[in-house]
Amino acid sequence: MKILVIQQKMIGDVLTSTIICEALRKEYPEATIDYLVNSNTKPVIQGNPFFDHIIEFKNEYRDSKKEFYSFLKEIKKSKYNLVVDAYGKLESNLISYFSKAPKKVSFYKWYTRFLYSKVIHRKPEPITNASIAIENRLRLVYPEDAITSNIIQPKIFLTEEEKNTSKSYLKDNDITAEKPLIMISVLGSEMRKTLPFDYMAKVIDEIVKTTNANILFNYIPSQEKDAKAIYDLTTTDTKKHIHFKVFGKSLREFIAILSHCDALVGNEGGAVNMAKALDKPTFTVFSPWIIKKDWNMFEDGAKHDSVHLYDFKSELYGDKTPKEMKDKALELYKSFTAELIIPSLRSYLQNLKL
Repeated sequence: MKILVIQQKMIGDVLTSTIICEALRKEYPEATIDYLVNSNTKPVIQGNPFFDHIIEFKNEYRDSKKEFYSFLKEIKKSKYNLVVDAYGKLESNLISYFSKAPKKVSFYKWYTRFLYSKVIHRKPEPITNASIAIENRLRLVYPEDAITSNIIQPKIFLTEEEKNTSKSYLKDNDITAEKPLIMISVLGSEMRKTLPFDYMAKVIDEIVKTTNANILFNYIPSQEKDAKAIYDLTTTDTKKHIHFKVFGKSLREFIAILSHCDALVGNEGGAVNMAKALDKPTFTVFSPWIIKKDWNMFEDGAKHDSVHLYDFKSELYGDKTPKEMKDKALELYKSFTAELIIPSLRSYLQNLKL
């Protein structure tokens, strides 16, 4: 049996959707499972034992209809028996159709349901603390009455060499296990997912004050200017704890460094999902327009906790959902002050006993 799982979104979605592969491996242990993802997300799933091959969806497939058609013909040649389309957009619709697989599963959309042999209706409310993001993906594999007994947590797999190399890198920069090490997700994937810089600086000041930890920033070279702006806003004492130049030069390097951290704190996004997949404690600051229940995976108020503006000032939303307020995210962020966040953060850090 050959199975194709499709997820062409960003890093967090691709990592989370690995649970579909793990669930399928349990259901069909002898099957060959391929996982189709965008090329730039490949590092986060390398070494995962729950699928056999990574199928890369390359940029040229989007840029050239000829290249995309050639790719579709290769998919058809693979003769898949089952396709699980967790993406559900035009590209994956076409991939599913061209696969000619006798069984094709995806989420319900009235205008594409005819392409699939089975469609799943997303549920709007979680039934466990795994979150809707986890539960709805599992519905692509399991019947409704089997969801709660088959909850799966996404996992990242590092080699011993990667772990040892990153440990040596930290040691060479005077970072050892003698003091707690906390990773800060200082920037979101866009400004509408990024806590204002001055608020984030105060959050980092509180972390140092409460834990006396060494601090690392999660950023890529193109974000250095913004990361440095946040660094500059912290106190003189906090700066002594921040190792600004210590960061992963690639996604795999970041993950390896994160594996040695005691916790991650900061903006919701891929870094939070990666920390959870490494079984690291997280404290997440949700963007005012992200629906918290969709992505607060495995939150228990102890190891994993989060804050959302709606928790404090629901009156700002009126009768609209956070997602309906997306265009007002920057305005809403002005009300999501550090003074709202810090009491919950302080309590969380104290309970971690770093």
